[in-house]
Amino acid sequence: MKRSEIEFMPDYFDKYINEVDDIEIIDALNKYGTELLKSYRQQLINTGNKIYAENKWTVKEILQHLIDCERIFCYRALAFAREDKTNLPGFAENEYAEVSDPDGRSIDDLISDFDASRNSTIKMFESFNDKMLMNHGICNNTKISVLAIGFVIAGHTLHHMKVLHSKYFSL
Repeated sequence: MKRSEIEFMPDYFDKYINEVDDIEIIDALNKYGTELLKSYRQQLINTGNKIYAENKWTVKEILQHLIDCERIFCYRALAFAREDKTNLPGFAENEYAEVSDPDGRSIDDLISDFDASRNSTIKMFESFNDKMLMNHGICNNTKISVLAIGFVIAGHTLHHMKVLHSKYFSL
């Protein structure tokens, strides 16, 4: 299913969904995934621990954030695909980042971890039929469909890669 088949655009998450082309969900997850990160590998390494402003995340913290969010969004997608009616909580992304401690990891290790997570995401979304993709639930008091979550995952990665490109890689 394509982005244009999302029945209702969830507040807040629309900014990520609208980053993505109107393509099939599996194509979007592939296009805005590991290969995108790998294409910037050397720039990620070269940027190191530089930040463009006070209290901003390092490249490694951004990569860890992408990995953490992917896993959280996948849980939400699975729960709603399986018609779980639980109102799922949000999460404190800045608090996660504070304790994620990615400094001891290499860029290659983080990319590899992201790749494993994204491959799992793709396999999960491939297993969903159209009915499952259209199922919805509530997370952080926001109604969202499984299909929309898939496009959030793709768009979230693209969003952060654009931030890295525009604000970090010129440091």
